This record gives sequence, C-alpha cells and structure tokens, in this order.
Amino acid sequence: MTLKIFTTGGTIDKTYFDQKSEYQVGEPQASGVLERANVVLDYELVPIMQKDSLELTDADREIIRKAVEAAPESRMIITHGTDTMIKTARHLQAITGKTIVLTGSMYPAQYRDSDAVFNLGAAVTAAQILEPGVYIAMNGRLFDPACSVKNVEMNRFEEMND
Repeated sequence: MTLKIFTTGGTIDKTYFDQKSEYQVGEPQASGVLERANVVLDYELVPIMQKDSLELTDADREIIRKAVEAAPESRMIITHGTDTMIKTARHLQAITGKTIVLTGSMYPAQYRDSDAVFNLGAAVTAAQILEPGVYIAMNGRLFDPACSVKNVEMNRFEEMND
C-alpha cells in the first residue's frame, strides 16, 4: 500500500525569515518529518499549493478535491493550515471510497517542540486503519469535520459538544 500525502501549506510548512521578521509558508515539511521519525511506509508526497489556510479560496478547495478524486490511491493525508482545515474537510466529504485524513500543526514543523511530528504520525496511522471517509487528526484525537471546531483561545480542536 502506498499512502498519498498532499501538501497545501499552512503552519506545518512555515519557516521564519529573519530579514523579514515574519513567517512564510515554505517547502513541504512532511517528508522530513517522516524521515526523522523513521517511518518505513511507502508514501508519495505531492505538493498542491503553498498557502496559509486563511488565504485559501473555494477555488483552491476545488483544486484539492479534484486532486484527491484523481488519485488512484484510496488512503491519503492532506497537510493543511489549521484555521480553515475544517472548511476544507467538509468540502471533501462528498468523496466516497477513500480514507482522507487532514492534519497540520499549531507550530512550524521545523521547531523542535512542534506538534507536527505527533499529528502527522497520528494521521499516518489513521489513514491506514480507518474506514473510508474524511477525518481530522489533531491534538491526539480524530475528529469528524461535520461536528468539530477549532478552539482558537485554547489552541486546539474540539468536538462541538465538548
């Protein structure tokens, strides 16, 4: 089984540019994260875009949907910014026959204490064992995007009834 990993940008891929004193979305970090974690699963990484999720448009979400639908693999991960991850996941829920897990991080993957390694690891496992559907892997939990929210104040994802 080969796992398809689509990257779209977001905090997981952000890098700090000292000369500009700001973060910008850089190259996809998922391969480096998986290599450092000694993951031995076959995967193919395909960058779709490099955007902060607050900049994603409905047209961008349609590009993501078309890439997912066109992929021959039935199990995949999408790395995505956390601010609009739920919106994108909901956009993908009409896709059938595929296990799609969205994940990202609250801190850039390049940081030693980033949650990227844990979240991506959870997504890799989830994509291998879950039934077809769309899921979010964040904060040590799996979420149904239809009934999830990002709690910005607490910096975490939650079920709507939590």
